[in-house]
Formats: sequence, structure tokens, C-alpha cells
Amino acid sequence: MRIPGPEPRADGGVGAVAAAGGLHIYQLRLHAEYGPVVRFQLPGAETAVSVADPVLLEATAHIDRRPERLFEFLAPLCEAGNLQVLPADEHTPWRRLLLSVLAGRPSHERHFARFTTLTTEVADRWAERAGRGPVEPQKDLTALSLRMICAYALGGDVEDPDRIVTAFEEVLTEYLGRLYRAPGAERGDNTEGAEEALADLRAVVDRVVAARRAGRRVDRSDLVGALVDAGERPARIRDTVMMTMLAAHHTTGVAVSWTLHLLGRHPEVAERVAEELDRVLGDLAAPGYADLRRLTHLEMVLKEAMRLYPPGPYGARETTEALVLGEYEIPAGATVFYPFWAVHMNADYWPEPEKFVPERFTPEEVAKRPRLAYVPFGLGPRGCEGAGLAMVEAELVLAVLLKRFRFRPVPGHEVTPIERFVLWAADDIRMFVSPRVSG
Repeated sequence: MRIPGPEPRADGGVGAVAAAGGLHIYQLRLHAEYGPVVRFQLPGAETAVSVADPVLLEATAHIDRRPERLFEFLAPLCEAGNLQVLPADEHTPWRRLLLSVLAGRPSHERHFARFTTLTTEVADRWAERAGRGPVEPQKDLTALSLRMICAYALGGDVEDPDRIVTAFEEVLTEYLGRLYRAPGAERGDNTEGAEEALADLRAVVDRVVAARRAGRRVDRSDLVGALVDAGERPARIRDTVMMTMLAAHHTTGVAVSWTLHLLGRHPEVAERVAEELDRVLGDLAAPGYADLRRLTHLEMVLKEAMRLYPPGPYGARETTEALVLGEYEIPAGATVFYPFWAVHMNADYWPEPEKFVPERFTPEEVAKRPRLAYVPFGLGPRGCEGAGLAMVEAELVLAVLLKRFRFRPVPGHEVTPIERFVLWAADDIRMFVSPRVSG
């Protein structure tokens, strides 16, 4: 049976994506109109199929190949081969090495005190602004996340992280723009600036990596130490650190920002989180690592926020053989899109999906849903290696901020999600903060 979808367009689909306001929104509209499996056009993908049903997604979960053309925009960040599209035989050991560091609880614990210090510094700055004007969580929290991942991956910090964040954004805006640029179209206006920013980023990472290697101490609890110990060549070490910093600082920062956005609009939920923090932490200003396991409502709030605003709104794989998805057959060589946002808004598994309901994530409710109904970190062998670390960071940051402050939105400020490598708020998420008194 032919897969449903819109009629082909002469522009290869660029206009439809642009008219919708981005691929993330376009996919939502496609699935609302055509159902759980949709065929559509996209430059760089001759056959593109989007799948928003978690049961059907199971048939694709084993795929260990990404479409190279769709990830070309990230190739300039890597000089030893694009890490996003490594072949399976090379990707598997690289992924295993990353998981040995990023997913390890002992490693998380060793860095937790540093994470707490960095978070407290942000909270102190916000306390100074209380009553004097709004804060911009997205900007500040992506900078915080970058500081955290530098401490974790490199065993140290970088100078002027705000400048690094700006450089990352400049690079991403330019290279992500190439993903949707029609063939033959002129290069972006900021190509030269993006290339300069990329060179600056490489120089920063090179200096930190060189300093780490000069220490003559291999510590497998940080990423560079593990890569050095594994005998990776310098270019691959730099590429891995660059890509890890890129992914980690964006995703964690925006996840916490969207959570604060939702809590600011649902003060009754924020109050329940604050009561839990007071009960678990008492007079402590920040949790210990072991305390995170007791902050169950906070965890549910974070997960529900990532359902409504998944940091990465979609993923993609390339089939190596024909697949059967329900009544449809997907040919070999097709691009399969994982529209995480559309999956999370599938009303068959999430009743009234637009509502913010953290109780969807009680153990009892989770058990009622298919395994892939909730995929904020992707799925299968190309899923996010840093998922565990991201949850630790996000829960810590939320605990510190919500123990200390109340948040409310700035009246009249419109918060618009846009696709910018992650699900980004176009003009940040401006909020007023005020001190709260623990109960």
C-alpha cells in the first residue's frame, strides 16, 4: 500500500518546511493530516518517511545507520570523520567508550560537587536580579551546561563560556541552515563568520585538550582521559570533545529552561515540587547525589516537560534493507524520520497531549504505554550516550533553583519554539524570579 503524504513539489519540499516554521512543526502537521506513517519530501532524502507511532517504531529500533547527506551540516565540526554518521563497525566501539564515561554513576558522583558549585553561582546571580528585572534562563542555562560538560569531559573549565556559547550558536545557525538550503542556492551571509567561530572553537578545545594531556595523568572518569587511555588519535579526541560539548550544553540547558517555563505557568505544580524539596532537603540549599532518587515528583515534572518540549525534536536513520511497518513497506535506502515531538503528542498514548500533567510518569502510568512512546533522547544504537548525565545535571539544576526561587512569566512575552539544532525559544524564556521561604 502506498504511504500517504502530500503531493510532490518542484522545490523538493523546502517551501513546505519553511511555510510551517520548521521541520519540527511540519512533522506535527503531517501526522495530524495523514496518520502515523507519512511520506514527504526533504532535500537530501529521496524517500523520507516519518513514523509517529511507538509500536511501529519498534521495527526500526535496530537500525544503526544515519543518512549522511542530512548530517553533512555537522561534518565541518569533525576533522577525523563526521561522528554523527560513522559506520556501524566504527561507531559501536566509539559509543561503548562514551557510555563507559557518560553513563557511569561513579563518574557522575565524582563530578557532582563541581556541578553544584557552578549551579549555585548562577542562582547567586539570579538572586541579585530579583526585583530588578527578568532573567533569561535559556541563555544562562546553556552557558551553565557548557561549564558542566567542560568540567565533566575535560576535567576543567574554559575561559569565557558565554563567548563559547555564542560561537556554537553562530556555527550551528550557519551549518544547520545548509540542511534546508535548496540546491544551487547562494551560501549564507554569515559563512565567513561561522568559519571564524569554528576555528576559534577548535583552538579553545585544542588548548584544553593539550593542557589535559600535558598533565601526564590518565583519569578515565573524564572523557579526555578515557579517550587518551583508549589510544584515540588527537583529531578524534578533539572531534569527540567538540561534539559532546555541543550536544550536552544545548540539550540540558533547553530542557531545564522549558521546565521552568511550564512551572511558571503552572504555579500549583511548582508548589508541589517546592514542598517535595523542603521535605527531602530540609534546610539544605542543594541536594546531594543520593537525594536525587528521592525527588520523584521533580523527576516527573522534568520528564513531562521533555515530552512537551523534547530538546531534540527529531532524529533520522537510513534503512539498510526493506522494512514492513504495519500495512506499509519501507524500501532499503529510505530515510526514516523519528519525529520525537509528534510521538510525544500522539493522543492514542497521551490523552489530551497538550496538557502539562507530570503524573503521566508515575510507575503505574508508564507501565501502560509502549516502550517507545517517550523518546526524548532518541532510541536504538544511535540514541544519546549522555542521557543519564543529562538527567543528573537537569535534576540538580532544577532542585537548586526551585528550592531557592519562585518563577513567573513576563507578561506579554511570547515564547515561540523554533528548530535550531534543538527545540529553542526564539526570544528566550524571560521570567521574573523571587526568593521563596522554605516551609
